[in-house]
Amino acid sequence: MLFDPENWREIGTTLARNKTRTFLTAFGIFWGTAMLAMLWGGAHGFEGIMRRNFAGMATNLGGISASSRTMSYKGFNKGSYWQLNFDDINAIKRVAPAIEDCSEVISRWGNAVYGTRSKGSQVLGVGEGYSRIVEPLIVSGRFINASDIANTRKVVVIGRNRAADLFGNDDAVGKYITLNGVHFRCIGVASQLGEGGIGGNINDMYIIPSPTMRLAFNTGNRISYFVYTAPAGHSPKESQDAIRRVVYGAHTIHPDDKDALNFMDISEMFQMVDNLFLGLSLLALFIGAGSLLAGIIGVGNIMWIVVKERTHEFGIRRAIGATPADITVQVLSESILLTLVAGTAGVTFAAIVLGIADKATEHPVLGLAGFELSFATAITIVVLFFILGTAAGTLPAVKAMRIKPIEAIQDK
Repeated sequence: MLFDPENWREIGTTLARNKTRTFLTAFGIFWGTAMLAMLWGGAHGFEGIMRRNFAGMATNLGGISASSRTMSYKGFNKGSYWQLNFDDINAIKRVAPAIEDCSEVISRWGNAVYGTRSKGSQVLGVGEGYSRIVEPLIVSGRFINASDIANTRKVVVIGRNRAADLFGNDDAVGKYITLNGVHFRCIGVASQLGEGGIGGNINDMYIIPSPTMRLAFNTGNRISYFVYTAPAGHSPKESQDAIRRVVYGAHTIHPDDKDALNFMDISEMFQMVDNLFLGLSLLALFIGAGSLLAGIIGVGNIMWIVVKERTHEFGIRRAIGATPADITVQVLSESILLTLVAGTAGVTFAAIVLGIADKATEHPVLGLAGFELSFATAITIVVLFFILGTAAGTLPAVKAMRIKPIEAIQDK
């Protein structure tokens, strides 16, 4: 009967007999599948948007910066200030157990001049590993490399916004600017991939080699902060005890003064984001499953009503030779058809909505956020609805099968 065209025409006629009831039942299934698919794909899309804010930042990033002492110790009063220096960084590199890439950062304010234009902004002196820790988007030219640092070159990478301020629409690469009275050659224009940054936004910075910063601006041995990444399988937190021990010993800080040195661990923030979106995905699944269940219950209720209304018809069918299996298949076929058609329409609608949302939130560099429904997920939802729809129609089908011909014919 499943492959009998006459059977399916009869099913269509039966469903069309009460258009309002059929439409409302189909809409419940349609909306259940659409909600489940949109919530699932939407959760992934919002996760993609959130992660784009941290694009370009290493997920295993750690860092340290100095703070004032909160405990008096060996002649140094509470509240006295100290500062990280290059000796600390060299010592950290020797003793820290889990550091892969690292860079010192020296930060100060500077004023850049090109022709008649000038613009003040933050100047960063960075080490060779900086571009691997905070990956910038190179708009033109290149970033600072190991040769620039080794040879203390007077080169600068200009943030995209600052380049527009100084050069307008002209190419900045190869031109010279004066930065706090010192001439630098622009080797590149850089931009920040995401919204999050360390020490500021790359779009608004002037970045030079840290040895050049020390000599050109007489910053001495001091640094502003130190950033590093942990190797794969390790956490930045693994190096904190060794870092604290070597730094506290060099600067006479009380061993129990935990707040004298600020630690940053981006990996913890990424773990929080992962947990947040795991919760959102589970919530989306729960709400979508609730909508799905409501649609399936609607199918079951409608099939009970259909069986009740057609009791007399089923009795006549049994009396003229229809088997219990024929009646069961007839009822199940109506349930399956309603579920498949409405469920497929719901998934298709959800895919269209997610596609529009994905296109609307597209980033010019990072691309689509991920508001999407994979083919495998779509098929899974449809198959799940098929199974549940079949289950919802099973009990009414069994009831119809058990109807005795003589009782059914006499039913009013």
